[in-house]
Amino acid sequence: MERLWAPWRAQYVSSVAQANQEACFFCEALKSERSRDVELLVVARWEHCFAMLNRYPYNSGHVMVAPNRHVGDLAELTEAELCALMLRMREVVDALQRAFAPHGFNIGLNLGRAAGAGVPDHLHLHIVPRWYGDTNFLPVTADLKVISHALEDVYERLRTELQP
Repeated sequence: MERLWAPWRAQYVSSVAQANQEACFFCEALKSERSRDVELLVVARWEHCFAMLNRYPYNSGHVMVAPNRHVGDLAELTEAELCALMLRMREVVDALQRAFAPHGFNIGLNLGRAAGAGVPDHLHLHIVPRWYGDTNFLPVTADLKVISHALEDVYERLRTELQP
């Protein structure tokens, strides 16, 4: 059997195990001082929701938009929160379009652990920019995904676009 050593995965595996035992990282990021936004990858804060980069992105520019309240079900959102979530999603998509000019987007919710939610108790939208040619044989044959932009670069470009 061949082995592919990927020690960088240890950070992710450890963080997933810790995330299941610790407080909600969305709530922790939201409660933090704004001076920590860069460190925590929070790119925008609004009245009813906020946006942050996914630290382990599926693709460059992978953003999550979450309500400010810790709720895990769409039915728990107020009408104002639900509307704000959709409007801010659109704003993030527009900002990503200006900053990176992707050819398309995957946008969705994973509601519940069985649906793939890593944080089932704090719902959040995933916004994943897509480009022609951003998928290839590597994920299938090598279980390897190439992310073409550094998180710091994505953060700066997106934060700039989302500033009023």
